[in-house]
Amino acid sequence: MADRDAVNEWLLFHGRISGAMTAERTALESALIPVTAYILVACVEAYRRYPAMMTEIAAAKSPAEIGAIGRRPGNQIDAVHLWSIANLPLVIRQALEPFGMIEPADDLERLGTIFDFWAPAAKAFRADGQHQAFDAGLVVPRYGHDVIDELAAGATPVTDDALRRQIAKTNALLTSFLFLLYFDTRAGYQDSGPYPLADGTTMLVRDFNEFGVSYFPWSAEVCGELEHSNLTCAFILDDVAVTANDWGTSTTDPADYFSRLRSFAMFDSTGGVLTPIPVDQLTDLAPSVKRAQSALYRLIAGMTRTEKIDAGAFVYFTFLRPFALAAGIADQLDWTVPRDSLDLYEAFSLVDGVPEGVTVDPDVPYYALIP
Repeated sequence: MADRDAVNEWLLFHGRISGAMTAERTALESALIPVTAYILVACVEAYRRYPAMMTEIAAAKSPAEIGAIGRRPGNQIDAVHLWSIANLPLVIRQALEPFGMIEPADDLERLGTIFDFWAPAAKAFRADGQHQAFDAGLVVPRYGHDVIDELAAGATPVTDDALRRQIAKTNALLTSFLFLLYFDTRAGYQDSGPYPLADGTTMLVRDFNEFGVSYFPWSAEVCGELEHSNLTCAFILDDVAVTANDWGTSTTDPADYFSRLRSFAMFDSTGGVLTPIPVDQLTDLAPSVKRAQSALYRLIAGMTRTEKIDAGAFVYFTFLRPFALAAGIADQLDWTVPRDSLDLYEAFSLVDGVPEGVTVDPDVPYYALIP
């Protein structure tokens, strides 16, 4: 039996952080993709299925070992995936509880299993004694000195505006493509840092992951020509303040950090090995990425609403997949979506739009506690 007090402490912890983050978020519903509907479906699947799946994953490899794997590039054990595997199940409890669909004893066991998996994985991923960026001054120290030194050693000085513009264009192209590939979510590209360097500059690291042919069914149709599936970029900045949150989003002061870009490095990071990509090859990336993005837009535009919801829910539900992959059992688990949300699917599939803001009452737990 899970410890109710311990579970409630974690509910307070996550609620305090997620409530503050959600209240600051700008709400946006895509004109192309029914985001809110697919998130609701995915959250039901996560609440009902993650505990059993996490038990299987943990039996194959300990959560702490899995979290530590995220400290090498080329995988998706990152801040947003860690935040998601804990919080997606918590989000839907708020919708199910008023309808009598949450039973306290069962809820306790589910959440106990989720937190027992998440906590050691998150702590090992950060390796700074904290579990989330919110309590660490908005710092995501994903990489240790070995990786940061390797990234810095491969950086090319940015000495002219033409190169600076090319880096900015390449970054914009990759972020927009991955945003669409992951059905209007940032899960495919993640920022970490800031990493102070010995010369007084600051490094911001951006990982672009799994954008080749992957476990997304639609990727086979649009990503076959792409030369790379995982890229790690290092932006070395002069006199720029950087923060990073648990959604993999960075904020810089000044906002236009490209104007203060001292040097830059791009590596293919597939398999955790950093292979340098010379800056004079940046232009070579654009044609195939643009073709893939155009093909993907046409593919999604041609989907029915149900197909879009199912695809988006698959993206969210498979936030647990990188952990199973690290444990060597991803192919042994059932990632079918929808499966355990069919009783609620019709109602949730009709939902459109999101609230413009969230009012958080400091006297009421953001995530309901277990009585």
